[in-house]
Amino acid sequence: MPFWLVRAGKYGEQEQDALEKNIITIGWNDLPDLSTIKIKDELENLYSKYYPSSKKMSIANIVGQIWRFLHEFQIGDLVALPLKTQSAIAIGKVIGNYEYRELTHNIKHIRQVKWLKIIPRSTFDQDILYSLGACMTVCQISRNNAENRVKNLLDKREFPIPEVDIEEGEIEYPDIEQYARDQIEKFIAQKFKGHDLERLVENVLNAQGYVTKKANPGPDGGVDILAAAGPLGFEHPRICVQIKSSDSPINVKVLRELQGVMPKFKADQGILVSWGGFTTKTLQEARDAFFSIRLWDSGALLEEIFKFYDHLSDELKAELPLKKIYALVSEEELGK
Repeated sequence: MPFWLVRAGKYGEQEQDALEKNIITIGWNDLPDLSTIKIKDELENLYSKYYPSSKKMSIANIVGQIWRFLHEFQIGDLVALPLKTQSAIAIGKVIGNYEYRELTHNIKHIRQVKWLKIIPRSTFDQDILYSLGACMTVCQISRNNAENRVKNLLDKREFPIPEVDIEEGEIEYPDIEQYARDQIEKFIAQKFKGHDLERLVENVLNAQGYVTKKANPGPDGGVDILAAAGPLGFEHPRICVQIKSSDSPINVKVLRELQGVMPKFKADQGILVSWGGFTTKTLQEARDAFFSIRLWDSGALLEEIFKFYDHLSDELKAELPLKKIYALVSEEELGK
């Protein structure tokens, strides 16, 4: 049974709707209803009509992707949706055939899915992440028994990692930046577990200029770190920080607990750090609390580390040695 990659816009613009409405979608929204298309040549002619400035090779590539979405996806197939708003990948199961429904101005071509789990990128083996970095909206992921390995990952069962087999030309434009980020996230996940993740977050806050107090190991009363501005930590903002290092997305109950304990410490704001990311409901409620709560998943924490790395302690930098590199931006990334 195939395992598919489907994206939700270059910048994740359809991502939240896809998760909330239990769908997968593709772009090319100028195209009309495609449910009557049964021949690939017919689809190619239709695409050329609506996108007349497209080059011939580009048309063949895009038509192939749309055709897969229409006719090659089967009920029960697994799909992966790499997220932009979280450093995670949503895994779902196809439960419906192609439909044309204008859910929003940029969501018209859809298939129903059942989302099974949102999994942190750091949990996946690197060769699968590399395949999921393909610069296409739709493609099949089959290398190195990827489907069965993802099934076992969903069940949290161990599965032997095969020898990495990257065929020449399989991925035309690998995302070097994402590859590097994945490597760093995996390193942090292995190196900084449990209370060590709290130590890392505290160091980042210190690098930002906050005075902090970390809770002792054991029950923390809903707060792992207290942080405040000023040379003695008496100024505003005053922040309560709760940190979860598990690989599973945390539910909205944890967010509400943090909000409930903030008045006890007379805190202005709260930061909820979850290495495994957040459920959709948690993200929704956090948006409503934008002026008082921030959510950091592994990707957001990584951004803070990058911004303030030079100000981290020498001890921490020795544990997490990083260096800046420059790479030429590909034409694909520039949108040419």
